[in-house]
Amino acid sequence: MTVLESIRAWLVEQGISFREVQHEPTPTSEDAARARGEELRNGGKALLMKVDDEFALFVLPADRRVDSGTIRRTLGIRKLRFASREELAELTAGEGREGLVPGSVPPFGEPILPLRLYVEEAIGGNERIAFNAGSLTDSIILDVSDYLEIAQPTRIFGFAETE
Repeated sequence: MTVLESIRAWLVEQGISFREVQHEPTPTSEDAARARGEELRNGGKALLMKVDDEFALFVLPADRRVDSGTIRRTLGIRKLRFASREELAELTAGEGREGLVPGSVPPFGEPILPLRLYVEEAIGGNERIAFNAGSLTDSIILDVSDYLEIAQPTRIFGFAETE
């Protein structure tokens, strides 16, 4: 089952309303916002980062950037870095499915991806969240309240700054 199929099945099972959009490949958040017809801030940018000795997913509005110092201080960690392309592919590969590429990572930990999930508090200020769902050509858009309810982040806190 692809990541998109897994997300779709999970949302249906949870009774969550969503809209699916197929579009040209969108390598940047700006490209994705245009293709979806959404404001940039509604984009859920999911970044895989190595936090000390383990990996975690950090989700923030697409019009913001990570403040790594805030993450280090808030979580009490020493080392923080972005995952490499190879680490991303390895950590997101599933049974019979290739790993994900940068820009295609959906904003979910378990049961979609085996990762702890941290969400930037500014996400809650948006009505919708739109994200690439396992590829650069498939997006899903849903209400932020539904997203936060089912995503069940490990923690929600401020860790981003405006670009």
